[in-house]
Amino acid sequence: MSTLRTHDGQSAAETTEASRRDAGRAPAVLDGHRSEAGTGELVRQATQQVSELMRAELRLAVAELKDKGRHAGTGAGMFGGAALIGLYGAAVLLAAAVAAIALVLPVWAAALIIGGFLVMVAGVLGLLGRAQTKRATPAKPERAMDEARMTVHDLKERATHR
Repeated sequence: MSTLRTHDGQSAAETTEASRRDAGRAPAVLDGHRSEAGTGELVRQATQQVSELMRAELRLAVAELKDKGRHAGTGAGMFGGAALIGLYGAAVLLAAAVAAIALVLPVWAAALIIGGFLVMVAGVLGLLGRAQTKRATPAKPERAMDEARMTVHDLKERATHR
């Protein structure tokens, strides 16, 4: 499984976690006295942190949708390959039926073996294509949505405990 990275090389999960840690940071202590920021400063910091957190969540969602889109494209290509090979298999099976009627000799047996093999390959490609397509659905950024839910829950919890 690959880790989703932001433009600065940090993973989206690391960015989100760092924002959560910063939100709970204690006020600075200078010369033995606690210097607390004013309400305006706290609101500015909260706004900035929420903004950074939302950007990180959006980057995670974009990366997740790109990954799912890639799997959908691969699955569609494999379905196309399965259809083409299935068509060749059907053509060989038809040629085998013609050969069986015309010659009742081993020529048609060879054509049946080749046709059966092609149909089997088409089946394997179809199953692989289905597996790739399932990895792409549903087309929504589930991890990013979970992270956003956790963030909202944490913010609500901190707001009620102050």
